[in-house]
Amino acid sequence: MSDAVRQLEPKALWGRFADLNAIPRPSGKEEAVCQWITGLAQSHGLDVSSDDVGNVLVRKPATAGMENRKTVILQSHVDMVCQKNNDTDFDFDTEGIRMKVDGDWVRAEGTTLGADNGLGVATMLAIMESKNAPHPPLELLFTIDEETGMTGALELKQGWMKGEILLNLDTEDDREIGIGCAGGIDLGFSGQLATTAPAAEHGVLVEVKGGSGGHSGMDIHKGIANANKLLVRVLREMMLYSDGSTPVELSSLDGGGLRNAIPREARASVASGLSAAEWSQKLHGLVADIQAEYRTTDPSLSVSFETADTPGQVLAAAAGDTLLAALDFCPNGIDRMSPDIEGLVQTSNNVARIALKEGAAEVHCLTRSSVDTEKMDLARRIEAGFALAGMKASRGGAYPGWTPDPDSEVVRMMADLYRELHGHEPLVLACHAGLECGILGSRYPNLDMVSFGPTILGAHSPDERASISSVHKYWAWFLESLARTPQRA
Repeated sequence: MSDAVRQLEPKALWGRFADLNAIPRPSGKEEAVCQWITGLAQSHGLDVSSDDVGNVLVRKPATAGMENRKTVILQSHVDMVCQKNNDTDFDFDTEGIRMKVDGDWVRAEGTTLGADNGLGVATMLAIMESKNAPHPPLELLFTIDEETGMTGALELKQGWMKGEILLNLDTEDDREIGIGCAGGIDLGFSGQLATTAPAAEHGVLVEVKGGSGGHSGMDIHKGIANANKLLVRVLREMMLYSDGSTPVELSSLDGGGLRNAIPREARASVASGLSAAEWSQKLHGLVADIQAEYRTTDPSLSVSFETADTPGQVLAAAAGDTLLAALDFCPNGIDRMSPDIEGLVQTSNNVARIALKEGAAEVHCLTRSSVDTEKMDLARRIEAGFALAGMKASRGGAYPGWTPDPDSEVVRMMADLYRELHGHEPLVLACHAGLECGILGSRYPNLDMVSFGPTILGAHSPDERASISSVHKYWAWFLESLARTPQRA
């Protein structure tokens, strides 16, 4: 499969992307890929080092005649989001990504592709190995664990880099020049809830699946279905139908996964006075309503009721009602749009993960905002809802946003180059995703930064795909940006 990818142009970039995707690289498990990158740099006689957390920094001298240009830092993260379809047999810890060419797109077979941010990494490797592309002095920063906590950027060795310009290669639309991003914070909630033996005789598995999924920052404005929230909606509707003779008793929940992915699938096990077939009939109208609501964004969305073994343990009635009420109350999606930048989501929340097993309940959210005070206000509101359910709150993984500077030298240079190459205006904007630029800028406040990259659709989902023609366009823009790097003052 990777042979077809290796034949794509530019071969230097696609070939290294194929090599990269042969190495398992889940977040937190980047040792093998970092060792590979280190070995490549050493084989070319370049200065390469690592910091305590595992980031890799490669220094490459300028090509002839470019020695007096400003040093440019190229930066991408080596880890990838690991999501697969339920019917795909794949182990992200041991297997390389199975890629295929589909018209103008490179895709994976039933899994995420790793183009986010693998194409950025491959770009850096291609220029690292290039013998003829003109470029200034380069520092190539390969960071770890961006997708689950920004660990590499947060723990980056102080004073390590000397560059004046940073090009982040983690934007997913080839028309865009990123000049700002949202900050974020991980919220977790846990509790041991009261359980009892079920009074109902039927076991029913309720499942929501077929959601489109996507990036919980870049795609949050699209109105994509959150399977966790829809599952809660269905369960609460079932409880409204129930009475003393037909109870609905919650046993387990399992929905979503990664903090920065919109959940595509979620399921619950209940004990019920009605059978699965009876629930399918009773809630046929609700299911039809849900599918109609999401027919544009999630055309494959489904809700099913299947016969299952009667669970041996369920939540006590009050505990189940309170947990579902807290989940239903929890904000999801856009909280506020920016009043200053048209079309930009300012504050949002993603209910990323819900789990319940043997009375132990867990909920995980990723709250984002380009305004730190709003981010923390939304976090407190979410915490208040789960406090009423008796659940303990925890915070982690907080990272700052990146304040836009549309008049910076590198922003003007990249915009001028885009107009020259393509004859029309680029989109110079901030995004709602969490880029490492915010953290890097807080540690190196004098950096002049932009983010750009090729077009990638469906990131953080098994529908992830990278445009072949866009990579060609982006590569030319990238090379020209290095050749035009300003001189040192």
